Amino acid sequence: MTSIQETSAPREAGGPQGHWRRMRIWASAHAVDDFYQGLVPAAVPYFVLLRDFSYVQASGLALAATLGSALPQVPIGLLADRYRLQWMSPLGIGLAGTGAGLSGLVPSYPLVFALLLTAGVGIALFHPPAGRDARRAAGGSATAMSYFAAGGSVGFFTAPALVTPALDNLGMSATALFIPPAVLMGFFLLRHHHRTAGTAVKKTQRGGKDRPGLFAALTAVEIVRSTISTGLNTFISLYWIRHLEASSGLGGIALTLELGGGVLGTLLGGRLADRVGMVRTVQIGNAAMLPALWLMLMCDDKYFALPLALLVGLISNIPFAVLIKLGQDYLPGRPGTAAGVTLGLAVSAGGLFMPLLGLVAAHHGPRGTLMVLAAVPVLAILLSTALREPALPEPEAVKPPPATTT
Repeated sequence: MTSIQETSAPREAGGPQGHWRRMRIWASAHAVDDFYQGLVPAAVPYFVLLRDFSYVQASGLALAATLGSALPQVPIGLLADRYRLQWMSPLGIGLAGTGAGLSGLVPSYPLVFALLLTAGVGIALFHPPAGRDARRAAGGSATAMSYFAAGGSVGFFTAPALVTPALDNLGMSATALFIPPAVLMGFFLLRHHHRTAGTAVKKTQRGGKDRPGLFAALTAVEIVRSTISTGLNTFISLYWIRHLEASSGLGGIALTLELGGGVLGTLLGGRLADRVGMVRTVQIGNAAMLPALWLMLMCDDKYFALPLALLVGLISNIPFAVLIKLGQDYLPGRPGTAAGVTLGLAVSAGGLFMPLLGLVAAHHGPRGTLMVLAAVPVLAILLSTALREPALPEPEAVKPPPATTT
């Protein structure tokens, strides 16, 4: 099957401002979509505290969202590479918001699980086509792509800041308040597709050959990092509440700071990659996770540990945007498939390990789970040594000017 991709958008002048003008619609849509991924870890403590769900059941909720978002990613990416499918990303945002928003209204665990599974499917529908179109808008800039990736981090960051006080004051039914943003963003994104459809020109990809071996190594790095990230997002609030004896509000602040640090780390990673290289940036971020995690766990003061949660989020997200762009550079002929894996399948795959981490928490508490996660970066460090900088695409031959006679 011939791979189809849109032509790269012309590079705008103006540095970061030019990057933002090209990426703002995709960064905004990514923020709204990933808000609902952030809603799940923000709501998990309340399912434990208000619905009496066990730690294993709470981990199962992360698994539900993971299964929905991970399993369909590859076929959706293949479709996005073959067809434009303008409705896919708007529909995905709508499903993500509706499923997550309704989860607090239903009375039973199976229904909550099913709705979060539906939300995960919506997330799966969004990422591959959005990643493909964001790559076109970003051109060759890692900094520009970091704006798109940071949009998702902003969504994660905003979720606990809004969801925690809403659930504290209104109970689980407050999740329904977060359905309208998904519907509105889906509508705006569909209008954007209709406005730009006439200017999108399709052509056969000419950016170099696919390198599936390197992409497989990158995917392995992503899965390891996803396990750490999903575990932190699920258990850091409970760690503050149960081990540091903080209030649920302070636990939500810890999660907000960790996710807020992720926004800064994502932007920092894009800038760093444009200066020192993508592979080196990934390796720096993976290596720095070890001391950051252990430093946070060594602090037993619930207030002094808060800046360390911010630091953990910042450092652990330095490679995030870089891995997205690097994956698409390893599979230049299939940018939608690459985005589906790096933004969806590999990132969500960490949730598959949440039941095991839930068992650790059941026996050793949330601190025991975080101590296990603090050892996992060693594997990410080792795997990232297999990565290589992508080959630059060969420039097209330039015809010499016609000879002139005197």
